[in-house]
Amino acid sequence: MPTNPKRHAVTAIVLALFAAAFSMRAVPEPSNNFHVAFLGDRTGGAQPQVFGRVLREIDMLHPDFLINVGDSIEGRRDDSTVEQQWSEFQDIWKRYKHFPLYFTAGNHDIWSPFSEKVYIRETKFQPNYSFDYQEAHFTVLDNSRTAELSDEQLRFLEQDLQANRNRAPKFVLFHRPYWIKMIKENGTEFPLHQIVKRYGVSHVISGHGHQFVRMVRDGITYMEVGSSGGTMNGRLIRGEGFAQGCFYHFVWGHVEGNKVYLTVKEIDGSLGRGRMFRAEDWDENGPHFDTGDPALSERPAT
Repeated sequence: MPTNPKRHAVTAIVLALFAAAFSMRAVPEPSNNFHVAFLGDRTGGAQPQVFGRVLREIDMLHPDFLINVGDSIEGRRDDSTVEQQWSEFQDIWKRYKHFPLYFTAGNHDIWSPFSEKVYIRETKFQPNYSFDYQEAHFTVLDNSRTAELSDEQLRFLEQDLQANRNRAPKFVLFHRPYWIKMIKENGTEFPLHQIVKRYGVSHVISGHGHQFVRMVRDGITYMEVGSSGGTMNGRLIRGEGFAQGCFYHFVWGHVEGNKVYLTVKEIDGSLGRGRMFRAEDWDENGPHFDTGDPALSERPAT
């Protein structure tokens, strides 16, 4: 009996479509459901009580873990006081050790071989490392002593992301936000962006500038968490304020499936007005909402 080429072609197409549909169903959405608090710089002119207030507010929200963006101690590039400064940090943190804290190395944390040794001992983390939480992946890099990431660190990042390519969402953290200058001068044509784009990173998060900054390129959110205790006096003297990202805050993250929901929370009390907003309502031009709206900080009547 002669075969029908057209019939075979149609059958092949149907089978191919079925296989494609099956393969798409075979990759389930990540089953993540957790909360994480992103801490800004504590130091760089630490303001009394601010960091403790931030931790207290986070404590009442019951995160699954915290991760900072660097500058846990004042440093001042003085090896003779580094151990005492870490002792001061631990005195604050000991009240909250029921939550895991992941560290990022800042320029106030590491500046010499000895300060690096103490950093590793006190934090229990290497300067460059990665970890998983549920199905999400976090890569933490150290640019405490350089403005940018080195070629070696970029290779580490690419190898780490390649090894964890099936995890989602993926976050990359390091202290100095050199991506701000790169984006302004080069758009998306710089090695870091090409790597994080290639491997589906959702967020690149930094600190250092004591100013909240957010940019989005190719679907990747670049975010600088501002001050969680470090001074903003210089910026305030220049007339900068909330609309320029100068306010004491932390960022609250809810990861659900492969979605990341970020809320920026200003501290309350005498050091802030307790304002909060969705991170996506802020871009490189600043806030896209009425910063004077009392509903940003009003508390419902009880």
